Amino acid sequence: MAVETVMLAPVFLLFLMFLAGAGRLVEAQGEVNGAARDAARAASVQRAFDAAKAAAEASTTEALKGTCQQPAVSLDRSRWEEGGQVHAEVTCELDLGFLGFNATKQMTGTAVVPLEQFRRVE
Repeated sequence: MAVETVMLAPVFLLFLMFLAGAGRLVEAQGEVNGAARDAARAASVQRAFDAAKAAAEASTTEALKGTCQQPAVSLDRSRWEEGGQVHAEVTCELDLGFLGFNATKQMTGTAVVPLEQFRRVE
């Protein structure tokens, strides 16, 4: 019985580490998707594209503080016109060091928010 326990303990610990890592990845993906949604919404209420870019970056930095390293937001695929849309893509690096690995995983989240048809944009 003792031999079986000694042989199965490492397998059980590896399984628990796998579950913890998978759970952290799912949680981080949800946080990145939420940051993309917040960035798109923050950008959509601005009148000028430069102000929209600044608002999206500030929103992303605040939403991902302590979660990811080097968060970045891109509004490149947005159609900045009346009736257009804001397409925000947020990327960041998730540190997997807590699992004992010296690795990072790039996480990406996207969100699209429409601009009002009768709102003036500059």
